[in-house]
Amino acid sequence: MKPEEIRKLTAYFKRVFQNPTIDVKARPRKEDSAEVYVGDEFIGLVYKDEEDGDYNFSMAILDIDL
Repeated sequence: MKPEEIRKLTAYFKRVFQNPTIDVKARPRKEDSAEVYVGDEFIGLVYKDEEDGDYNFSMAILDIDL
């Protein structure tokens, strides 16, 4: 993803989840997705659908975390 997209996604996640520690980071060698963190903890991936221009956020929730 382009740096501008990452900045917009970071601002979006911070606003929607009302959490200033959320950060979106580029993935090495991957241009169709970015990593989402809360502080230092990885929480998921956000993917860009090139056909529609939409974004999809994927977050796994482990049974041991519940």
